[in-house]
Amino acid sequence: MKHLNIFDWIRVDEFAATPKYLQLTNSILKAIEMGKIKKNDLMPSINELSFELEISRDTAEKGYKYLKKMGVLGSVPGKGYFIQNAEFRQTLKIFLLFNKLSAHKKIIYDAFISALGEYVVVDFYIYNNDFGLFRKLLTDRKEDYSHYVIIPHFLEGEEYAPEIINSIPRDKLVLLDKKIPGIEGEYAAVYENFEQDIYGALEKAREPLSKYHTIKVIFPAYTYHPMAILKGVTRFCQEYAFTFKVVHNIAEEPIHEGEVYINLMEEDLVVLIERIISLKLELGRQVGVISYNETPLKKIILNGITTVSTDFQQMGAMAARLVLDNARRQEEVPFYLTLRNSL
Repeated sequence: MKHLNIFDWIRVDEFAATPKYLQLTNSILKAIEMGKIKKNDLMPSINELSFELEISRDTAEKGYKYLKKMGVLGSVPGKGYFIQNAEFRQTLKIFLLFNKLSAHKKIIYDAFISALGEYVVVDFYIYNNDFGLFRKLLTDRKEDYSHYVIIPHFLEGEEYAPEIINSIPRDKLVLLDKKIPGIEGEYAAVYENFEQDIYGALEKAREPLSKYHTIKVIFPAYTYHPMAILKGVTRFCQEYAFTFKVVHNIAEEPIHEGEVYINLMEEDLVVLIERIISLKLELGRQVGVISYNETPLKKIILNGITTVSTDFQQMGAMAARLVLDNARRQEEVPFYLTLRNSL
């Protein structure tokens, strides 16, 4: 066995949302594929990894355990770790780019990773709805990925996103959650139909909605949420004779009996409920609430909050199937209305 300067090949990216233990394992596997690390090569100790890469011992140990589980890494008591199998080849290397971290994005991520199975490299990045960071992450990429899975939500600058996305080969592109105009050619997508989804959900809720006269959507003035949501609610209100209003700041909006509120942001739901309670209005009889995105707490709050929500678990699993099939299908993700006492 010969000693190897493994630190010429390991890369731990502080900007990546991928767990560091996976970055460690992915770097080693890539070096094996490139022929830089070979069978029987000695590997650094846990302490060496921790010191050189500025990661915790637990992280280093977890990375090595993962490689041992794969059969790539072996160990000899008193001698250390070595490459046991260099025949391993990974065919899928995925650049995963989310607009933000949230409970719902975690569901998508977990379902996506689970459905892909083991031994797939996923480099995970977050751009916080910032187009400048989105552009930098994609244009600065140095790896050759088999797929780019991207959620394209921006606070501003969306009109420039197609130029960046169109630089990705169509057979490697998967758009997630939302399609945007200007993307050329045939590409894969798992998307929400925002206008039709909310329209269809409100149609299903027509009976409990009938005791109200006004529908108000709490829609922040500066937001990444698609305007198609407002189009869907507007269309429903016009067709079924409801008064419609967009509310940018729920903290300042007068709340009256006979109104239904649709909230998109979790923090707005908190403010809305606090104000309804302070006004001593009865939820589900005098005032109605419909909240975007299902969460376990909404089953409990005030005996249940009605929700409209895409199936985030399905979204992640569907995206994984497109990657595994190397397909260019475009599939609409299911969207559900869950009626509870708040309506």
